[in-house]
Amino acid sequence: MIPCQRELFDIPQDVVYLNCAYTSPLPKAVEQAGQAALALQRTPWRLSPECYFASLEGARSAFAGLLGADADGVAVTTSASYGLAVAARNLPLAPGKAVLVLADQFPSNVYPWRRLAKGALKTVPRPAEGTWSEAVVAAIGQDVGIVALPHCHWVDGTVFDLAAVRTACDAVGAHLVVDGTQSVGAVPFDLAAIRPDFLAVAGHKWLFAPYSVGFLYVAERWREGEPLEENWLNREGSEEFSRLTEYRDAYRPGARRYDVGEASNFTLMPMAEAALKMVAGWGVENIAATLSPLIRRIATAGQAFGMKVTPLAERAPHMVGLSMPPRGKATDLAATLAKERVYASARGATLRVAPHLYVSDEDMDRFLGMLARGLST
Repeated sequence: MIPCQRELFDIPQDVVYLNCAYTSPLPKAVEQAGQAALALQRTPWRLSPECYFASLEGARSAFAGLLGADADGVAVTTSASYGLAVAARNLPLAPGKAVLVLADQFPSNVYPWRRLAKGALKTVPRPAEGTWSEAVVAAIGQDVGIVALPHCHWVDGTVFDLAAVRTACDAVGAHLVVDGTQSVGAVPFDLAAIRPDFLAVAGHKWLFAPYSVGFLYVAERWREGEPLEENWLNREGSEEFSRLTEYRDAYRPGARRYDVGEASNFTLMPMAEAALKMVAGWGVENIAATLSPLIRRIATAGQAFGMKVTPLAERAPHMVGLSMPPRGKATDLAATLAKERVYASARGATLRVAPHLYVSDEDMDRFLGMLARGLST
C-alpha cells in the first residue's frame, strides 16, 4: 500500500480530484522537467543532435519497462488514435471478415475500423447475464478478422479478460488490438498472456505524461510494416545529421519506424520520461492495490444510495461507474459536485469516479458526503 502522495502534486487543499480518467494533474517533478526543457529551448545553440534522442529513447524505454517489453517494440506517438491508425494501416482484413468492437467503445477505437471494414463492424453489447468478457469470447467466430477492444471500458471501468480473448482470437486466426489508455499505468497488463498485435496508449491519464504524448506497443511480427508518416527521424542513420541527404529506404530498427513526426519533442519527452519513471517507482501492482479499497468504498456507497455499479467480477481497481437512479442526471450531479470543487466525470447516465494516489481519506469523506447530498436534491 502506498501512502497518500498529495505532496507530489500542486492540488489545492479544497479540491477533491476524482477525474484521472479524464486527464491527470501534472506532478511537480514532471512540470519541473518541462520548465527545464523550455529553458533549454531558449538557448538552441545548446541543442546538440544527442538532444533529439536522449529523452525520446528514455521515454520509450520507460514505457517498455512498465509493460515488460523491449524498447524496439515501442513507437512514440501523440495519442491512442495515432497508434490505432497504425494498427489499421498494417493489419490485414480478408473480404467477408468483420472487426469486433464493444457497444459504446471510445470513438478513437471505432473510427479506424469503420474505415477499414467499410461498415462490417460486429458490436458486442453488455449482456443481461454473464460477464462482458464472456460475451466477447462467444462472439469471436470465423467471421471475425480483428478484435479491437479496450482493456478497461472508458465509461464504467469494466475490465476485460484479454487473455481469454487472445485465446479465442488464436482459435480463429483473428488479430487483437487493445486500447490501453484507461488502464496502462494503473492496472497490471500481462503482455505475455495477452500478446496483443498492437497496444495503443494515450499518456495524459494514468501515465501522468503531458497531453499529446502517446505510445504504441507493436508485436514483433508487425515491426516491418508501413508507417503513417515518412519523416526523416524514423529512417535508419538519422542520428548522423551530416548525412541526412544520403536518402535511405531502411527505417530505424523495430517499431521506431512508426514514430510520429518530431517525436523527439524537446519539451514533452523529458516530461514523459519523468512521469513514467515516477509511475515505475510506485509500481503498477502497488498502485492498483492502493486504489482498489477506494473504489470498493465508492462502489459500496453508490449502491447504498441507489446507484448501479460495475459488477464486482468485472470491476477495475482504479475507476468505477455509478449509474444514476431513476430521474437522476449524471451531468447535473457532476455539476453540483464541481460547484464544491469536487470533480468527477459524467459519461452518459454514469458518474465516472477515478481517484489516484493524491486522494486522501478526507477527500473521500468529503466526496461521499457531497454525493449523498447531491442525490437527495
